[in-house]
Amino acid sequence: MSVSAKNIRNVAIVGHSGEGKTTLMEAMLFNGGAIERMGRTDAGTTVSDFDEQEIARKISISLSVAYTEWKGVKLNLIDVPGFYDFEGEFNEAMRASGAALVVTGAGGNVTVGAEKAINLCLKGKKPLVVFINGMDKENADYHGTVRALQEKYKGKIAPIQIPMMEGNKMTGIVNALTGLAYRFTGTGPEEIPVPEEYRRDLETMQLSLMETAAENDEVLLEKYFEDGFLSREDTIHGIRKGIFAINVIPVMAGSALQNKGVINLMNEIVKYLPDAEERAELPALDLAQDKVIGIPSTEDGPFCAQVFKTAVDPFVGKMNYLRVCRGTLKTGMTALNPNTNTEERINAVYLVRGKKLEPVTELRAGDIGAVSKLTNTGTGDTLCDGAAPVKFDPIPFPKPVLHMAVYAKVRGTEDKVFTGLARLTEEDKSYSVTKDPDTGETLAGGQGEVHLDVIQKKLKAKFGAEAELRLPQIAYKETIRGTSTAEGKHKKQTGGHGQYGHCKIRFEPTERDFEFADEVVGGTVPKQYIPAVEKGLMECLPHGVLAGYPVIHVKATLFDGSYHPVDSSEAAFKAAAELAFKEGVKNASPVLLEPLSRLRIMVPEQYVGDVMGDLNTRRGRIMGMDTQDEYQIITAEAPKAEVLTYATTLRSMTQGRGRFTETFARYEQAPDYVLQTIVKK
Repeated sequence: MSVSAKNIRNVAIVGHSGEGKTTLMEAMLFNGGAIERMGRTDAGTTVSDFDEQEIARKISISLSVAYTEWKGVKLNLIDVPGFYDFEGEFNEAMRASGAALVVTGAGGNVTVGAEKAINLCLKGKKPLVVFINGMDKENADYHGTVRALQEKYKGKIAPIQIPMMEGNKMTGIVNALTGLAYRFTGTGPEEIPVPEEYRRDLETMQLSLMETAAENDEVLLEKYFEDGFLSREDTIHGIRKGIFAINVIPVMAGSALQNKGVINLMNEIVKYLPDAEERAELPALDLAQDKVIGIPSTEDGPFCAQVFKTAVDPFVGKMNYLRVCRGTLKTGMTALNPNTNTEERINAVYLVRGKKLEPVTELRAGDIGAVSKLTNTGTGDTLCDGAAPVKFDPIPFPKPVLHMAVYAKVRGTEDKVFTGLARLTEEDKSYSVTKDPDTGETLAGGQGEVHLDVIQKKLKAKFGAEAELRLPQIAYKETIRGTSTAEGKHKKQTGGHGQYGHCKIRFEPTERDFEFADEVVGGTVPKQYIPAVEKGLMECLPHGVLAGYPVIHVKATLFDGSYHPVDSSEAAFKAAAELAFKEGVKNASPVLLEPLSRLRIMVPEQYVGDVMGDLNTRRGRIMGMDTQDEYQIITAEAPKAEVLTYATTLRSMTQGRGRFTETFARYEQAPDYVLQTIVKK
């Protein structure tokens, strides 16, 4: 199915977890004839939730792509996970799609997931439509949900449907833009005259839509002022312009599970959401001219595409999902990857429907598909014609906020575990694997506990390697606060040559990690042995006298000693230095240092008090506060040991609305009770 950009709609289905996004996609695929029957998430039979863990957990974990045809238009649908831990998948979907379908429940409020999705669409200038799902439920509150949306997004929300209800059941809708009413039947919506009880609501809604349409077009505004009304065609034109400019968010309703209102929704998507050709030009760096240009979604012009998702499978190999931005992608062609400066041969091109891949010979501008077995290409990379090299901006991903230490569950499988973990970073850019230089532990970083648990299970399923996750060790350090002098004498006589080394060293604090000075006068320690003294001291630094942690910020000055013309050696002076170190550091007021983290916490106003109170319990210090849009930004410092699982706490405290970044601040003296606890352990 090779179609032109004007007949393609690329739509990301987004919103809060558990609101029915996957079920809605099933209904749309069924209505378009792409599947013979609707699958169910609780039975693990849906097109988009095909991964073992998605079936087991009954939630989406990775974005999935499927397509269907509706009224001569190809709908490329991207089902996006709604759970907080999988925000990276949302960013990938936003890059691939031209519009968003926000799914929210009919609970009379704006859910956190819907709020986040709408905010990100508005920020990213992504046209969107809201579908209020679950209208078949007992406590469904359509009007309350619309009011909550209107309160939150003043002047933007435009309901275009009135649900027809019998008791608590939705039996049809009245479309305010067309003035037509539909009753739901087993075979789809059936057009009926507008029932009398809905006529007043219809007139009120139509007037409101006329005003909204006029506000989005100067010609229509003039006409509206002169005549006091707009024709249906003018209203539809103004609303479509408003949607395109992100000034209008149309709202529809239905039940995905019952497949009610979904056909009407599909009609409106085809009619009102921008096609792939109308999508705003994508900025890209023209590498030949070294300047930023706009890439229009047109078949005329050299080929370029961007990979928005990568899936790694040890048997199938790597699969790259991409959106063709300009030109045509054909099997057998060679494309340049400017990100890795390599050429890739396109051996196979596929259309995607969940886990089902359909081979095709080409993909035109505006379309979404997949290519397999590319060696040097990953998520965010550009593929283009080598004669017209361009590079798209990378896809932004949230930085990991929860880190856990990874150990192989079975001894001897370390290589298998860490190789598998590294491979998984190819398909999930919001997750990382790093080595802590201080503790030597390998750390897996993710967006939350569920995210890391998913990674752990993927590792076992895909690579047969079992990992164990533990809280990371804290990289404590030791230092001294006072000054002391110490004497180290190493003397041994065992027949033949003996061993003799003797040095006197002064220990004091310094700003540098370690400083060595030589103040020996009169050759009491011969010059050839002084480097051995320094080496002996440096070998002591990794193991302090309090709890065995590395020692920093110490200056050692060798000022005296003695030697034996026969028995002295480098080894003897090295041993003498070690003796002096232990005594000198012990007598120079040693203290434990703990790493401090600098936190930048972004929360809505209503949670500021809770967050600050919680920081106090973590020995945190508030450094400052700032305002950004409707968020308060709290800058604070807290001991690293107290914020290891802060991501989970903050999410729980703010109902998922809070977020934070963490960076290393500095080392600071730990309280005595912390030292006592560590020594006890």
